[in-house]
Amino acid sequence: MREFRVETQEAPAKRLVLFVGDGLRVDKAFQSFPDPSPSNNGSAAANEPRPLAPFLRSRVLSHGTFGVSHTRVPTESRPGHVALIAGLYEDVSAVTTGWKLNPVNFDSVFNRSRHTWSWGSPDILPMFKEGAVPGRIDADMYGAEAEDFTQDALQLDIWVFDKVKKLFEDAKTNATLDAELRRDKNVFFLHLLGLDTTGHAYRPYSREYLHNIQVVDKGVEEITELIEDFYRDGETAFVFTADHGMSDWGSHGDGHPDNTRTPLVVWGSGVAPPVISSEGIAKGHEDGFSSDWGFDQVQRNDVSQADIAALMAYLAGLAFPVNSVGELPLAYLQGDSKTKAEALLVNAKEILEMYRIKEEEKKSKELRYKPFPGLGDEEHSVEHRIAQIRQSIDNGNAETAIERSNELIKLGLEGMRYLQTYDWFFLRALVTAGYLGWIAFAITTVIDLHVLQGETETLRSVPSMIAFSSILVALYSVLFIQQSSWIYYAYAFFPVMFWEEVFACRAALIKGKEALFGYISSPWDVVLLIFKGFAFLALLEALVQSYFHREVFTVCYLLASTWPAFYGSKFVKQNAVLVVTWAMSCSLMSVFTLLPAIKVEDLNLILLGGFLMVAVGVLYLLFEKSILADSDSTEDELASSSTDGLSRIILGLQIGLVVLAMVVTKSSVTSLQAREGLPLGTQVVGWAVLVASLAVPFLHGLRPNSHYIHRLAVIFLAFAPSFIILTISYEGLFYFTFCLCLFSWVRLEHHVYSYTASQPSKAVSSPTETPNPLKPALALAVNRLASLKSGNYRALSLADARISLFFLFFLQSAFFSTGNIASISSFSLDAVYRLIPVFDPFSQGALLILKLMVPFAVMSANLGILNRRLGVAPGALFMVVMAVGDVMTLNFFYMVKDEGSWLDIGTTISHFVIASLLGVFVAGLESVSEVIVSGVEFDSGKKTMQPKKAQNGAANGMHNGRSDVKT
Repeated sequence: MREFRVETQEAPAKRLVLFVGDGLRVDKAFQSFPDPSPSNNGSAAANEPRPLAPFLRSRVLSHGTFGVSHTRVPTESRPGHVALIAGLYEDVSAVTTGWKLNPVNFDSVFNRSRHTWSWGSPDILPMFKEGAVPGRIDADMYGAEAEDFTQDALQLDIWVFDKVKKLFEDAKTNATLDAELRRDKNVFFLHLLGLDTTGHAYRPYSREYLHNIQVVDKGVEEITELIEDFYRDGETAFVFTADHGMSDWGSHGDGHPDNTRTPLVVWGSGVAPPVISSEGIAKGHEDGFSSDWGFDQVQRNDVSQADIAALMAYLAGLAFPVNSVGELPLAYLQGDSKTKAEALLVNAKEILEMYRIKEEEKKSKELRYKPFPGLGDEEHSVEHRIAQIRQSIDNGNAETAIERSNELIKLGLEGMRYLQTYDWFFLRALVTAGYLGWIAFAITTVIDLHVLQGETETLRSVPSMIAFSSILVALYSVLFIQQSSWIYYAYAFFPVMFWEEVFACRAALIKGKEALFGYISSPWDVVLLIFKGFAFLALLEALVQSYFHREVFTVCYLLASTWPAFYGSKFVKQNAVLVVTWAMSCSLMSVFTLLPAIKVEDLNLILLGGFLMVAVGVLYLLFEKSILADSDSTEDELASSSTDGLSRIILGLQIGLVVLAMVVTKSSVTSLQAREGLPLGTQVVGWAVLVASLAVPFLHGLRPNSHYIHRLAVIFLAFAPSFIILTISYEGLFYFTFCLCLFSWVRLEHHVYSYTASQPSKAVSSPTETPNPLKPALALAVNRLASLKSGNYRALSLADARISLFFLFFLQSAFFSTGNIASISSFSLDAVYRLIPVFDPFSQGALLILKLMVPFAVMSANLGILNRRLGVAPGALFMVVMAVGDVMTLNFFYMVKDEGSWLDIGTTISHFVIASLLGVFVAGLESVSEVIVSGVEFDSGKKTMQPKKAQNGAANGMHNGRSDVKT
């Protein structure tokens, strides 16, 4: 692309200094607080609120122009810096490089400068140096180990200020350096990471964060005076801003306004002085957000973050970065209307150059290209509009030229948007067909393999193969001619493949309809089925809404607690203890989604959760024999109850690790809260406990006990230390309650199955007779037993859809009960500091993911055991969950926004990604389940049934219908 610069006038400034206070919230920068410095002696004067950044405040009031810079999601350091220095909003795929390296190289203000000196973090500086003109950018960085969240982060900013001072001090004795510094078009970049690190560790409302603002303000003042004294020409422009803000709980990433609103203060050569209003509140303060900053009389000029790149390029007399989409904010420029009109016209040409390149590329590939209406015909062409603007400027109509330039910039951006979304309808249609095809294919496969036991034949004919192949060839031909991305071929392939499979297996759908709905013999059955279908879809939609309102889970859990009552008073009396346990666990689980997702560290809650985990382990160890013996009171239970000394020693070791995890967590939390850093010994012991807790359970292989309760106890204790070391509040209590709820659910499902199978099947001949709400389950239970006698795993029935829906509900609950995973900001790094105090995005992220995965490992174990207890083929219920879950994914696909508030955009993208990954995730859980519950066997009298199809199915056929179940 061609480059554009303002060549009709002299550069407003000879050099530019950019200060970026990483993670600085605009409200904290300008509000007044009591003195947060360590020297505060608690006196009345010290506790009097005062501005924390008096120097920046003086720039706003009398020297320059200020406003709020609005960032885009993800509000992370890398995309934020790319936006304000390069002027482009980078694709979020850059997260795969840890926000450090460049997925693609891009142009920047630094690359357009004569020379750039930069100081700061190794996470930020290299990405502007790589890909730039060699030798043009100097990057002076501290080591990654300096980014220690447990140490005083002020030193990071002081390091930067000292390095800048040293550069100019060296210039006094180095003639070459002095000459280099005095050339025009130089840029100085100071990346100040201390605020971000302090905010993560102590929160943005803490004294540490507020004191860091004081340190930054003082440093900016010193560097400003240093540079002014060095040059003594008054031709330096200064820009102070931030890459992103920070939430109240010390994190960022999503589109919350606390994360997207950052300060922008510009002063120096070429910058407009403040516009002071003598009457009332000045322009820009209409939203009331800045009402407590004391700037009501000063005009506030808000910008988009990418606009800052255009502003800096103009002030320093540089060419606009060729990838920039920033619009030059004229309110910040000093000069007459003609000067501003000339600058804005160049800005428009730079943006339209990107449109020109994109349009040429699209034209060369499309079969029938339809141009963007706003710039399509000769009358509205780019050349015609630019000529009009030039004529307005030459005729002295600068204001008209500015209006037309702004209109042209907006048209250019809309045109690029048009070209970017040119294939949107086509792609959406393909993706939707793919999702629907996958859902239909999954359901067809489940019916064929697990309802009809694979008895139907595939009806694939030559005409049908030709038809589907022709569709695929036609799609591929269009994609090939248009030189489409390889991923488009996948979008086209999967719908055709899935629907061809569904069409070929249509016989299974026909027979499956008879098998699943054969019990329907009256209008009442039809009404009941429709009601259940709507209830099923309503719960799925409720799960969709739970992504926006966590309280939906509270209502669902309270409703679920009444579920056993639908099987009648006889069932409830027979299983009174189990029903009460289920109701109690559901009631407790309903509380967690009423608690705030934003948590602060609470050692008492961590230790209380640990105490409950230890209590469970100790009680099981003391009463293991009686617990297993009681559960073996029926022949239908899993595995033997044999125990021995070695097994009990290993269990005792697991309990000891839970206790040790509590001790080491208490020690690390105490040290970190006392600002003493993380002791090496505590860190080592913490890692040892975490690793040992996941390794010790494998020692049970020395003395295998294949009873399912023993296996679940081992799994519970294996992950307990992880949920102590890596939690900051009530998550340990959640883990305890969640495991109790899952355990109750598995037992309850089995008892419901056994109870319904033992009831006599009685048809209701007409709606006037008293209907039996259990009729469908009773009829299907008979079919189950009949299928079991054939020697295979039992066939699935409509009742199993309930089990899959419960599993999907628990899957969502595991995500949302302790936080809001749809918001990137819900991740707190406090717990990770106990193991990795130095910033490392991949390692710290891995620990956070480990913590998130623990509930799912427990879930997969429970569903795997339920699979075996009910005689269901491995993977059958998981496949149903995957099919049902993608109904939610399709919902979220159409909810995705890329316009509107950044909060809406970020949230909808997060929701869709999470829902999409759940399908893959469930497939992984099936594999985990098979590993975790391997060796858990059925016990039938004296004979242990091996998990072979014939034996397993026969065992279930003989025993699952018994009514004398007491476990």
